Amino acid sequence: MFKYFRNHFISHLTECKRQRSRLVSKDGRCNIEFGNVEEQSRFVFLVDIWTTILDLRWRYQMTIFISAFLGSWFLFGLLWYIVAYVHQDLPEFSPSVNHTPCVENINGLTSAFLFSLETQVTIGYGFRCVTEQCGMAIFLLIFQSILGVIINSFMCGAILAKISRPKKRAKTITFSKNAVISKRGGKLCLLIRVANLRKSLLIGSHIYGKLLKTTVTPEGETIILDQVSVDFIVDAGNENLFFISPLTIYHVIDKNSPFFHMAADTILQQDFELVVFLDGTVESTSATCQVRTSYLAEEVLWGYRFAPIVSKTKEGKYRVDFHNFGKTVEVETPHCAFCLYNEKDAKVKMGYDNLGFQLQEVNETTDTKM
Repeated sequence: MFKYFRNHFISHLTECKRQRSRLVSKDGRCNIEFGNVEEQSRFVFLVDIWTTILDLRWRYQMTIFISAFLGSWFLFGLLWYIVAYVHQDLPEFSPSVNHTPCVENINGLTSAFLFSLETQVTIGYGFRCVTEQCGMAIFLLIFQSILGVIINSFMCGAILAKISRPKKRAKTITFSKNAVISKRGGKLCLLIRVANLRKSLLIGSHIYGKLLKTTVTPEGETIILDQVSVDFIVDAGNENLFFISPLTIYHVIDKNSPFFHMAADTILQQDFELVVFLDGTVESTSATCQVRTSYLAEEVLWGYRFAPIVSKTKEGKYRVDFHNFGKTVEVETPHCAFCLYNEKDAKVKMGYDNLGFQLQEVNETTDTKM
């Protein structure tokens, strides 16, 4: 029992360490941190306040939403109280019977706050109202109404834009947990399965990948996140995918591939991260979205292929069984891409017997004529 918990704890620590070293998480979030950013550069985020608001978490955005309304109501409540105080409309000044206040029925700070709320959200209970006695109150009423419309438009628009962001559409695009390497069409390929969980299509889909690894240049410079392009294709091409059912995309491991020098027994020793991107346009909203995931060396299975997932029922319908979406089957696979291409070259150069050829013996004599 102790040995079981110890192994489980060690595997858990290994998994946590592997997640920390991952640049892109499985759900597409980027694990990167910016340090020593100049203070002047931070004000750039306030210049693009719209994008800053949209990038905030929901709890922060709702805090700003509530604070904007409460703050504006309280601020204008103070201004309405000041107007009543300057015009001596408050009961503490004992106004005469013929006195006409700027705002009817404001008796203190609480009633001024309630009138500010009623004005900005256009409730209009009819108990408190502005009179034509002073122009300052009329100007304040106009200014608060205009500012209230601006606040409503900005905050409601930000919430609506955050709800309808295409990032949420990307949650319904899923990749297989593991990538596999096996033969496909006589070539050694790296395969990944991707599925669209909605029936609405992604228009103009394009899929590609980047291999991130640490390299050392001939000049001795160490590049931590060196990016190498990895081309993924399907049988119909890598653009304008008909994404109605799960697709198996593959990368041919040829001499130009970064996986060419890897082998079945050395791939786990490699330090790389394969990031896969899927770009497309949402059919229902015409908004572009990007889905991404990543695979570490431990998540690339050499000598496996994906189990079948699409079948046809007796009624003629096509059925997708997501139980087999990430399931893999072990198959016979070359030890490395170099071995596969050497084997093909050997078959090409191999001689063939010609059964119609007959060897005739020639008697050689040692006598020579002078």
